[in-house]
Amino acid sequence: MEKRTVDNAILDATFREASLNTFFPVATVRCPDRPAFRSQIARDLGCLLDVDETVVAWSCLCFGAHVEDRVHVVDFMVDHLDGTREFLDVAEFFGDPAVTETIACMKRRHRFVTLGEIYSGHRLQNAKDLLRYARYRPPLNDRVRLMAALSEAGSMTVGETFNLFREVPPLTAIAWMTLHRFISIDLDEAPIGPDTLIRRSSNEVAR
Repeated sequence: MEKRTVDNAILDATFREASLNTFFPVATVRCPDRPAFRSQIARDLGCLLDVDETVVAWSCLCFGAHVEDRVHVVDFMVDHLDGTREFLDVAEFFGDPAVTETIACMKRRHRFVTLGEIYSGHRLQNAKDLLRYARYRPPLNDRVRLMAALSEAGSMTVGETFNLFREVPPLTAIAWMTLHRFISIDLDEAPIGPDTLIRRSSNEVAR
């Protein structure tokens, strides 16, 4: 019991210290609790978790493991659609094998996510662009109009949808609806632009 109390105190202190930082974008979608990040790299991984269609929810700095003579607090706890839970840490190049081994001995999944994974391709920048609009829920009229058009056409480009929106700027609605899985777009192929294809999402979770 004493060991658990010490761990909780360390978790609380780590979270409080991280919460003093401000990293952009500020808004999150799949973090039900208050987020806190120790670095911009961790914030950027959080952006990727928000647009990962296998992720149901994620939390920050909520689990610590005794590793040798210290307590290691992981950056993220992530719950997936298939019911699995994993713990993630950011690492510039290589993580600490002792951390992963210790957490594995606790029968929990853990891995380090490197800079190469986080910053390769277009996904991160597209995620950041979308998250700027995470708090701007579009009105029902515009949402239904887009969903009906996609049901009829199958897919449309971003540019082709512009005349469908009456109450909010098109990209505000498209960003929010993508983040909340009403629609899906390819975040890896290229920066989001007028030729980006939009489809109805097959993922019904987290609406």
